[in-house]
Amino acid sequence: MNVKVLSKPGNRWLIGLVVGATAITGGIVFYGISQYGMVSQKPAPKVETAPPVKKVTALGRLEPEAEVINLSAPLALDGDRIAQLLVKEGDNVKAGQVVALLDSRDKLQDALSQAQEQVKMAQAKLAQVKAGAKSGEIVAQKATIERLQAQLQSDRLAQEQAIARLEAQWLGDRTAQEATIRRLEAQLNNAQAEDQRYQQLYKEGAESRSLFDSKRLALESAQQQLNEAKAVLNRINTTASKQVREANVALQRINITGVKQIKEANATLNKIAEVRPVDVQAAQAEVDNAFSAVKRAQTDLEQAYIKAPTAGRILKIHTRVGEKISDSGIADLGQTEQMVAVAEVYQSDISKVKTGQKAVVKGQGFNGELQGTVSLIGLQVNRQNVFSNQPGENLDKRVIEVKIRLTPEDSKRVAGLTNLQVQTAIEL
Repeated sequence: MNVKVLSKPGNRWLIGLVVGATAITGGIVFYGISQYGMVSQKPAPKVETAPPVKKVTALGRLEPEAEVINLSAPLALDGDRIAQLLVKEGDNVKAGQVVALLDSRDKLQDALSQAQEQVKMAQAKLAQVKAGAKSGEIVAQKATIERLQAQLQSDRLAQEQAIARLEAQWLGDRTAQEATIRRLEAQLNNAQAEDQRYQQLYKEGAESRSLFDSKRLALESAQQQLNEAKAVLNRINTTASKQVREANVALQRINITGVKQIKEANATLNKIAEVRPVDVQAAQAEVDNAFSAVKRAQTDLEQAYIKAPTAGRILKIHTRVGEKISDSGIADLGQTEQMVAVAEVYQSDISKVKTGQKAVVKGQGFNGELQGTVSLIGLQVNRQNVFSNQPGENLDKRVIEVKIRLTPEDSKRVAGLTNLQVQTAIEL
């Protein structure tokens, strides 16, 4: 049997559409594959990149180009106190300007005045020796002796009276305090008796615990008052005995000094009777010695005036008025007109650094960047002093200090930031 399948016109159109779409899709895929193959065969163009700029980075600090000067007192006055401080932090000072006055200035001024008076006395004595003996001079010298004797007697009497007054005061204070101690001892004995009686009554149940505790507290208070009174008596005896000893020492000194002055005056009286070259030479030597003492006193007085050795700026004050001069001195002085950044370059990088190389400095104490030039490379390897405080940081690195001289404009910007930690980058 023959069977004929007849296609409908709608199915023919659908079949033609599918065949056409398949052909178009295949053409697109073929074109894409061919184009990709052509592109992949072309050599990739070369991209030129600029070589990276090499730099040596290091932590550092800011400081004046000239070394910071620590102003302090001379060794002889190192333990002195500051009487006046004539500058404050940030002040600009000139060379030779007085920065501070020491407490010993008045004492040294008195010593100078005394030395100058000794010069006058020595000069007067020299003139007297040269002039020869005169009746008026002899009378004057005798009057001097009498005056010294009278002064010695007066000073001795005044000091003896002072000693007697101190001893009387000591006796009075001691007697009064001993009476106080006896009274407190009586009170203590009474408190002890009361304590024992109430202790017995408390054991027998005749008195309350609180009343017994109050009696015990009264006993302890009486004992404490007695101890304090004895301590006061001991202090009175110690202080008064010390004052009496000091007064006796002063009396002895008055006697020795007065007798010595009188002997010297008598010796002068004997010498003025005759004019001899040797006497003139001796008098002249005393004048010269007196002048030397004046110069020495002037030098000592000058040391009480702390002066700036050079012009600069007060960076830090370590010792205030009334304080003893600290181990850090009185103040730090620096010439902040020209600042430098001291970079701590690792020893492995130091061979790359040369003087004249440009550098950039950054820090948290100022905005932007500072420009500078490597001006000095250190000659000594040290341990690192500036750290970034990062976890795991090597704290024992070896570095060489490299000074970067800042431009004048940037020096003005950071003139008040000495010792500020910075980050430096030196262009190679």
